[in-house]
Amino acid sequence: MPPRRPIPQRRLGPLRSAVGAVATVAATVPLEMLLRTLTLRNRPYIPWLFHRGLSRSLGLVIHTHGRPAAPGPVLFVANHLSWVDIPVLGARIKASFVAKSEVRGWGPVGWLASFAHTVYVARERRQSTAAQKDELAERLRAGGSIILFPEGTNSDGQSVWPFKSSLFAVVADVPGLRIQPVTLAYTRVNGLPVTRRQLPDLAWVGDTELGPHALAFMKLGNVRADIWFHDVLDPADFADRKALARHCHTVISQRYRRLMRGEA
Repeated sequence: MPPRRPIPQRRLGPLRSAVGAVATVAATVPLEMLLRTLTLRNRPYIPWLFHRGLSRSLGLVIHTHGRPAAPGPVLFVANHLSWVDIPVLGARIKASFVAKSEVRGWGPVGWLASFAHTVYVARERRQSTAAQKDELAERLRAGGSIILFPEGTNSDGQSVWPFKSSLFAVVADVPGLRIQPVTLAYTRVNGLPVTRRQLPDLAWVGDTELGPHALAFMKLGNVRADIWFHDVLDPADFADRKALARHCHTVISQRYRRLMRGEA
């Protein structure tokens, strides 16, 4: 009887990534009862560890340039490409995210998001905007940090879409708040520069369902993610929130183009 041929290594990649991702979630959930006893100040460390494990399971190799701002009331402003941005940024920044309200019902992911004190935004309900801004301000005034995606949605990966200045409204309500622009780019796949053909598997746009997109992403192999931490800003240096939003968009989009071109 001839020996069995080994399964090609490349076919095991997505399966190994999926198993690793599920194992990371499964290992986190049993800690729920213990973690409920932790204080708000300690809670960011658990999601941080979770995101680090999930990033490795997905085959992500994260390269950082610069450092995140020191703990305190910090609003991290980043461009947004995919669901993958959450574990990537979460693995390097101890902060809460702002997410759409639907995330609350995404099983273990929703539980972890709630545990990390994610601020949920009901985009279809304009009357709740003031309440959501107040919640953001309260979180920041308490010394927490928040990661904001001011594009308001995922881009297609070819450029950074315009920022919504309305999402910067919380700035005026938090004394001593610092702003740090952050550029995120997926620049290489298996050591080679990202091509336009690969962008749809990296950026999550349109009506694509999460499951199929996650499988397509894992089939890519090892993906390099670059995080560029820009200089920390003082909102008082800008005439208004529109000027602040424009500045953040300029520095983030310029750096994104350079990273995607392979420039330092």
